[in-house]
Amino acid sequence: MNNTGTEIVFLIEEDPEGGYTAKALGESIFTQADDIASLKEMLRDAVRCHFPDEADRPKVIRLHIVRDEVIAS
Repeated sequence: MNNTGTEIVFLIEEDPEGGYTAKALGESIFTQADDIASLKEMLRDAVRCHFPDEADRPKVIRLHIVRDEVIAS
């Protein structure tokens, strides 16, 4: 698959046990970390490992952060 000039999208969710999880949409990439800053570094590393050939590697990593929030009515 050639992703030159494209982006990869990750679904970011808060882990009920603490920290965050990230799952790529359309690729088999999953990682987790204690905070968003660490998660970003883990994502960069995961994408580099999954796409070892820089020509095939997505140029942009987009984070879609999903947060459950409950408010009283």
